[in-house]
Amino acid sequence: MSTETDVLVLGGAGVDTVVYVPELPVPFADSHMVPGIEMRAGQTGDFVALGVSALGLRTHHLDMIGDDPQGELVRALHRDRGIALTEVPLPGGTRRAVNLVGPDGRRLSLYDDSRSQPADRLPEATVRALASVSRHAHVSITHPCAHALPVLREAGVTISTDLHNWDGDNAYHEPFAYQADLVFVSTTALADPERTMRRIAERGRARVVVATAGAEGAFLLADGELTHVPAVTPPAPVVDSNGAGDAFASGFLFGWLAGEPLRRCGRYGAIAGAFACAVPGTRTDVISRSELLARAAELESEPVAGRSGGTEPVGEPV
Repeated sequence: MSTETDVLVLGGAGVDTVVYVPELPVPFADSHMVPGIEMRAGQTGDFVALGVSALGLRTHHLDMIGDDPQGELVRALHRDRGIALTEVPLPGGTRRAVNLVGPDGRRLSLYDDSRSQPADRLPEATVRALASVSRHAHVSITHPCAHALPVLREAGVTISTDLHNWDGDNAYHEPFAYQADLVFVSTTALADPERTMRRIAERGRARVVVATAGAEGAFLLADGELTHVPAVTPPAPVVDSNGAGDAFASGFLFGWLAGEPLRRCGRYGAIAGAFACAVPGTRTDVISRSELLARAAELESEPVAGRSGGTEPVGEPV
């Protein structure tokens, strides 16, 4: 099959308003003085598209976007970065969120869930046409992307998804969890991450399940074996964790689509995620291919005893 796109990203386009607050949770008060409030384009699908494109993968983004100033920010971001964007009108307006970011880089996201309606759909013909010239599809969990999964499967592309802070029980996430070949999930809301990872692998199509755990690194499940990927030291002080999971997914996909061993894919993800933590949430900087490969080479050359960013078997439950 001839392809013109390496990664087709579905969904996850939107705008965030970033507010740096003195602490999280924010103490109750009539008002707080903050250093700035800024709106910028960039939600999960946007960041994955930016990430894989910066790593040299041919990228196309498909989503529903409103005819509004927020939508124009999304369009401008893609134009400026040279990323192909196919947009479908979103009558409720472009998706948006408010991110409260504390001094330690932790964030609280407040999502406006009024923008999407049950009847919203990505046109099947459009999904099919884009998938027919793509190697891989990364599917955001935003509505209405679940309805595109069967079409992608019929087209024969491999599929990845990020379940974000799934609790392991919410039924909304299950079509994504069980129809993707590569599944990312955060450990944040999981009572038993390993059990959830194994359930995803047993009930679905996933060949690889990756659970990201912030400063604790990540865990990979493949062929029944669970391994740990240590975290990588960020290149600068941590200022904002927003986008770190998307960056990890981008780095991992870069290696996975190149046929790299899973331990190297995990290292690439950890490097990209660490880079994102040092980028203020008001910016959309992502790690370049040369930066990622240079950092990976540094880690490869470190003595085994002091190495970070490798992988190791997990003997105890995650």
